[in-house]
Amino acid sequence: MDIKGERYRKLTRRALILGGAQLLGVGALVGRMVHLQILKADEYKMLAEENRIDLRLISPLRGRILDRHGHEMANNQLNYRVSVIPEQTNDFKDTLARLSDVIAMPPEKVEAVIRQAARSRRFLPLTVSDNLSWEEFARVNSIVPELPGVQPDAGRSRFYPYPAEFALLVGYVGQVTDEDLKKLPNDPLYMLPDFRIGKRGLEAYHEKRLRGVAGLRRVEVNALGREVRELSREDGVAGKDLVTTIDADIQRFAMQRMGEESAAAVVMNIHSGEVLAMASAPGYDPNDFNFGIKTSTWKALLKDPRKPLLNKAVQGQFPPGSTFKPVVVMAALEAGAIDANTKVFCPGHMNFGGRKFHCWKKGGHGTVDMISAVEQSCDVFFYEIARRIGVDTIADMANRFGLGHRHGIEIDHEAAGLVPTRAWKATRRRDRKWHDGETLSVSIGQGYMLSTPLQLAVMTSRIANGGYAVTPTLVKDKAKSGPAAVNFPSVGVASEIVKAGQHGMIAVVEGGRGTARIARIREWPRGLAGKTGTSQVRVITAAQRAGGVPKNESRPWEERDHALFIAYGPIENPAYAIALIVEHGGGGSAVAAPIARDIMREVLLKDPCGLTGGQPVLAELKKDA
Repeated sequence: MDIKGERYRKLTRRALILGGAQLLGVGALVGRMVHLQILKADEYKMLAEENRIDLRLISPLRGRILDRHGHEMANNQLNYRVSVIPEQTNDFKDTLARLSDVIAMPPEKVEAVIRQAARSRRFLPLTVSDNLSWEEFARVNSIVPELPGVQPDAGRSRFYPYPAEFALLVGYVGQVTDEDLKKLPNDPLYMLPDFRIGKRGLEAYHEKRLRGVAGLRRVEVNALGREVRELSREDGVAGKDLVTTIDADIQRFAMQRMGEESAAAVVMNIHSGEVLAMASAPGYDPNDFNFGIKTSTWKALLKDPRKPLLNKAVQGQFPPGSTFKPVVVMAALEAGAIDANTKVFCPGHMNFGGRKFHCWKKGGHGTVDMISAVEQSCDVFFYEIARRIGVDTIADMANRFGLGHRHGIEIDHEAAGLVPTRAWKATRRRDRKWHDGETLSVSIGQGYMLSTPLQLAVMTSRIANGGYAVTPTLVKDKAKSGPAAVNFPSVGVASEIVKAGQHGMIAVVEGGRGTARIARIREWPRGLAGKTGTSQVRVITAAQRAGGVPKNESRPWEERDHALFIAYGPIENPAYAIALIVEHGGGGSAVAAPIARDIMREVLLKDPCGLTGGQPVLAELKKDA
C-alpha cells in the first residue's frame, strides 16, 4: 500500500476545498463591496449626507400693527435673554441657582425650567429667562466664564408700546399650546421653542398675515444629532404689516376719557365703515403674556368684575335701551301705523295685558308726537306704536340697520347680539309663546334685546348716511372711499322715513327738551344728533316702585343701570358716528352723553378722514389758547 501517496492525495483534496472556500469568501466580499461602493454608491452617499446635515427653522419676524397714520400699536423689540445647554453644565440645578442670584427668577420659574429640561434632549438650549434689562444682561455676561453651558443672546420679541389703550383691540401673542397643535398639527413652526402666535384680537385674527415665512439654517451634526457647525443660512421673510383704520390719538383719548369705568366706545366713518376707535375699558398689559403671565396677574384679571379681558366693543352684549327707539319709529312709519301727525298721551304708564308698563318719567310727558317722543324718550309713545306693529316688524327694521347679526369685522370673537322674533322664541325658549307685552319691552330696547356697541355704531351710521348698509372694517386697505351711496347698497327704507329718524335724534341734542342737551359741543356749531339710553339690568318690583325706585348710587354696582349714548355729526353732511356704553354707569344723559360728546369733539375737530374740514376750527381754538 502506498501510504505516502494516499496522504498526499488527501492533503491535495483538502487544500483544494479550502482554497475554493477562500475564493468563494473573497468573491462574496468583493461582490458586496462592488454592490455597496459602485452600484449603491449614490444612494448611500445621499443617506450619509442626510444624517450629517440637519435643516433647522428660524422664526420669522412678526409683522407690525399700525394705525391709519403709521403709528405703531405692536412692534418687535430687542429682547435680551439667557439660555442654558444642560449637558454642558457641571451641575444644571446649581447653574440655575447661580443665575437666580443675578436675574429675577422666582422659584416657580426655576421649577418650570427643570421640568422642561426633563422633557428635552440635553444638548438642546433651553430659554431660561426673557426680556432681561440691560443691567441683568450685563450681570449674566459677567458670570458666563464661571458657568459653562450658559448662553446670553439678543433676539426679537413682541412689544406693545401703548398696552392699556390698545390691549383689547390688538390682543397679544403667546406660546403654542396643545390646543393650537390640534388645529395645525403639521406646521413645523409650532415646534420652535421661541415661536409665538396670536392669541386674541387683531393678533389672532390676522395670524397668517403677520406671521411671515420661516428662515432655514443648514447645519452639520454628529451621530447624536448635536450641531457641529452652521453650513448656510437663509433668513425668513418677515410678516406683513397690518395697517388699520384706527386713529391712535382718538383711541387713546377715548380710553383716557372712559377712565376706570367698565365701558366701550366705537367711532366710525359713516360712509366707508372705517372704525376710527374701538375702545374697551379697563384694559390690561398684553406684554405680560409674551413670556408667560404670572399666576397672580392672571387671577386678578379673572376676578375683576369689570372683565378687563373682554372686548366689550364687539363681545359685550347689552340691552340697547332707548338708543333703539329711532329704529322703532322708522318701523312704525314704514308699516303705516303712524305718521308725522300721530300723537299719543303719556300719563306716566300704559295698562296692557293686565300689567302696567311704566314710562321713565313718573308723572308722564303729556301729549307727544313722533319727534317729541324721541326727543324726550317717552316710553309710552313707543309702547303704543309697538303694540300696533308687533315684534316681527320691529325686528325686520332692526336687522336692516345692523342689529342682531355679526358684521364680519376683522377681529376675533364678534358677538351676534339678539333681535327677538316670534319664531326665535318658538325654537329657543322653554315658554315658546310670544306674549304681546314682550313686544312693549322690546320697543324700548329691553326684554330679550341685546346689542354690541359695534352694532349700535353701525345702526347710527346707517341712519346718518341716509339708509345705506355700511359695514365696519378695521383694515385700511379694505376701506372704501366716497359717499355711502356709492360704496354700499340701500337698506331698503324710504329716505323720508330715515330722515324722520334723523330729525328725532337731532331734537335729542339740539331740541329745547332733548334728553342730551348736555352733549352739545360749544366749539362745533354744526351740531350733533344723538340718542340717550338707560337700560335696566334688573326688574323693578311693584313694592319698590310704590316706595320709590332706589337710585343707582344706592344699589350694588352690578345692579345699576347701563348708560348709553349714540350720536353722529355734523347734522348737515354727516361724517362720523359714535356708540358708547358705560356698564352699570347709571343714566345715559348724565354719564354716557358727556363722555361721548368729548370723544366726538376730538373726532370732529381732528377730522381724520378729511370729511368735515375741522382743522380750521381746531386752529382757531389753539390760537385762542
